[in-house]
Amino acid sequence: MENFVDYVKILFRSGHGGGGSVHFHRDKLTSKGGPDGGNGGRGGNIVLKGNAQLWTLLHLKYRKHIYADDGVNGSATLSSGASGKDIIVEVPLGTVARDAETGEQLAEVISDGQEVVLYAGGRGGMGNAHFKSATQQSPRFAQPGEEGIEAWTILELKILADVGLVGFPNAGKSTLLSVLSAAKPEIADYPFTTLTPQLGIVSHYNNRSFIMADIPGIIEGAHLGKGIGHRFLRHIERNSVLLFMIPGDTADIKKEYKILKNELKQFNPDLLDKEHILAITKSDMLDDELKKMLKPTLPRKVECLFISSHTKEGLDKLKDLLWSKLIAPVE
Repeated sequence: MENFVDYVKILFRSGHGGGGSVHFHRDKLTSKGGPDGGNGGRGGNIVLKGNAQLWTLLHLKYRKHIYADDGVNGSATLSSGASGKDIIVEVPLGTVARDAETGEQLAEVISDGQEVVLYAGGRGGMGNAHFKSATQQSPRFAQPGEEGIEAWTILELKILADVGLVGFPNAGKSTLLSVLSAAKPEIADYPFTTLTPQLGIVSHYNNRSFIMADIPGIIEGAHLGKGIGHRFLRHIERNSVLLFMIPGDTADIKKEYKILKNELKQFNPDLLDKEHILAITKSDMLDDELKKMLKPTLPRKVECLFISSHTKEGLDKLKDLLWSKLIAPVE
């Protein structure tokens, strides 16, 4: 899935405003008429527009410069210049725009059809007719158009999903998503099989459904950018519920859970305010006695359940639990 792009850097420039006109009315009968210079047109805006059909920033990957049109200068007979054409940049839902130098967030697009003016075009200048007054009947000046805004801007995509899967590589996230939904992520027994986020729609009772995201496996030190850390953590910020997944054959499940939580905390402490569930995966390898022995060693402040994507053990219970977490804030 090399066509998944979640980060681009683009030089945007909104249009310059057109200049006002300095002109005086002249015709066959009038040799010295009053000022009739028109106003300049507004420069074009740079506008971000949400498009639910897009799921990547791939279409912007090779567009390094995006400029809106300048406004047209005013002219005689009080004619105003035309406004510059706005540039509409369509982006997937969950796109955030940041100033490339300061990192300041400038805009966020989260709904289909939503339009956000990222950079407004410069205002057009007033023509000399605007400055006519009782004391100044023949102004020989006009306003220049206002400059547009030019800035390097970063567009980042943060996946919008209800449930985000959190775990070290090979925790069984891709397998779970493929079993619960129609998504077909690549599955293999080597780290970082999932290099890009995968979304799946999980069906529940009565035609209800929720979106689950399998995001690249986290590793210790991800908040420092190790592996594909920052790219992974950016996507998890938008999930409502975090499903931690740790294989049942892990030597110390509580320790691994603590490491995963710490990576999230180091990146963004607010992530720990989200609802958490812990699934012990690959539990088909554990017999009832082993599960009984494991239970007292599991973390206490999080709901835990044993699941197996292979045998489907615990999957209905997992879906019920996830759904209850998702609707709880609404009720």
